[in-house]
Amino acid sequence: MYVCSTHIIYQVENKKITFQLRPQDEFIELMKLLQLKDIAQSGGHAKVIIQNGEVKVNNQVELRKRKKVKAGEIVCFNNTEIAVIK
Repeated sequence: MYVCSTHIIYQVENKKITFQLRPQDEFIELMKLLQLKDIAQSGGHAKVIIQNGEVKVNNQVELRKRKKVKAGEIVCFNNTEIAVIK
């Protein structure tokens, strides 16, 4: 925690998690990944946060809700980082 004049600023640590694709899958849709990892409360919520430009894939803003996220890619939202593995 940092104090800056009249404001208190909390330092939030990044949360790093992994998602393992099923052996028969080559990818997972971005919207579904956010739902499965409890980042989004619903499909509608996932759609909104993606459309608002709040989600990054490999450090670039991703606006496609059905983007095929493959093994080796990193998805970021707020302070959560999801590494997709095979």
